[in-house]
Amino acid sequence: MTLVSAADMLKKARAGKYAVGAFNTNNLEWTKAILQGAQESNSPVIIQTSMGAAKYMGGYQVCIHLVEDLIESMGITVPVALHLDHGEYEDALKCIEMGYSSVMYDGSHLPFDENLEKAKEVVAKAHAKGVSVECEVGSIGGEEDGVIGSGELADPKECKAMTDTGIDFLAAGIGNIHGSYPENWAGLSFETLEKIADITEGIPLVLHGGSGIPLDQIQKAISLGVSKINVNTECQEVFAAATRKYIEEGKDQIGKGFDPRKLLAPGTAAVTELVKQRIEWFGSKGKA
Repeated sequence: MTLVSAADMLKKARAGKYAVGAFNTNNLEWTKAILQGAQESNSPVIIQTSMGAAKYMGGYQVCIHLVEDLIESMGITVPVALHLDHGEYEDALKCIEMGYSSVMYDGSHLPFDENLEKAKEVVAKAHAKGVSVECEVGSIGGEEDGVIGSGELADPKECKAMTDTGIDFLAAGIGNIHGSYPENWAGLSFETLEKIADITEGIPLVLHGGSGIPLDQIQKAISLGVSKINVNTECQEVFAAATRKYIEEGKDQIGKGFDPRKLLAPGTAAVTELVKQRIEWFGSKGKA
């Protein structure tokens, strides 16, 4: 299996009223964990790198080789897309040239007309190489690689204008945020989501900040057209909790328990289990 565009898998998800999980990776362990969870669930999967995570991992080329080589060495047979998450204009173009199979160009912080023009350029370059494109309207709340959004509700007319550029799927702010949700969070705006879904005529929609949204809201969002759900914070939380438990139980001090292969194993297993659980939530199990 080689990397595939996310366009087809998300069109199928939109038509079948399920969503594909887009899980952010930060290292070798997480990449293996995501692939294993998807393979065991027989589900298509999107592996994402933020710009910051890619830099941490050694650069975009390393990320591409890591995912491609693990697909081969692990015998992965489910469809896998490698996606740039919240990419700036230059980074999106760089990833298109280097071999990512999907990119997000996030110009949501720019004046809308400028965002639109740059999106058209990214689409043209991406589609020439068979790469799928995601763009954003209405910034998502919280912080992502230093970009802070307050959780805007996207303008449906702007969403329509963005989809007319030829993008393959659209991220639109509907009250969702990155990171942990505060206790006073008002929930998703399904009224806004319905308006966006109606006016964008069937394009797959993306829910950022998928970590911490209750199952009933996730499933309602899927029924209204959400076909890609991003998960990162929950993976970080379960990885940290499992690693903390291992150390607090003193297992790192027994024999060669300090070996990173042992030290990181509980966290890696926890990420795999979370991926499998979220695939069940999103309805993509058995859809590979």
